[in-house]
Amino acid sequence: MEPVAFPLSETAYAKINLALHVRRRRDDGYHELETLFAFVDAGDALTARPAGGDSLTITGEFSPLLAGEESNLVLDALALISRAGGWAVKLDKALPVAAGLGGGSADVGAVFRMARRAGVLPDDWHGLAAGLGADVPACVESVAMVGRGTGTELEAAPDDLKGCPVLLVNPRVPLPTGPVFKAWDRVDRGSMPQGSARDIAILGRNDLEAPAIAICPPVADVLAALGQTEAWLSRMSGSGATCFALFDDVAGRDAAAAAIAAHHPQWWQMAGLLR
Repeated sequence: MEPVAFPLSETAYAKINLALHVRRRRDDGYHELETLFAFVDAGDALTARPAGGDSLTITGEFSPLLAGEESNLVLDALALISRAGGWAVKLDKALPVAAGLGGGSADVGAVFRMARRAGVLPDDWHGLAAGLGADVPACVESVAMVGRGTGTELEAAPDDLKGCPVLLVNPRVPLPTGPVFKAWDRVDRGSMPQGSARDIAILGRNDLEAPAIAICPPVADVLAALGQTEAWLSRMSGSGATCFALFDDVAGRDAAAAAIAAHHPQWWQMAGLLR
């Protein structure tokens, strides 16, 4: 095996849920889900260099929101990966926190991919990833996938939306996952549709949208703003508060981004393409 070429760099791609159907609350307290994961070609940036021990330095716009945490998922992930030496990891936090984009899980996914490139990713990585978060296994692969169970049971998804222009918008209001799931009305509204990724996105739904709006009304404002653009679909991602819009072309996406920035300059947004 060839020596690892440091530094190792990876993007923690923003995760969105094109559809998210909550079927039931399980006896273990988790929720049975059916979801279509998709990933944007932008997100946090991670760089790892060899060091005597593992360390993490966080920079970027949203780094202050993580400053008070006693632990970080990146360090938790590193602790599960056996290596000859430590890694000094720098995380540039470009994604908002508690935003329905799988930010922490995406960071772990990037760490696991760096470990894969370095030849040190454990064979049982899927189980280790699932232990760190329900959407971490999907974030390791960071391509369109169907998730079932708690989101860890993955299967390949049609990639007919690969390259689709996407706009992410967040009202800069953190929205933790726990309260949103707790506010869900426990009504099973049916299974996720089958077909192409576009079909699933159009015919599917996000069952957490209503409880999220009840807790965080600005989500409705973002959806209303996206609904006035040329997007062929706009929906909240995950447990919110980030919403996404899908477009037929980059020009439509960029026009929407400019219009929203003009009317709501305080909102965060990120433009990209689906991977």
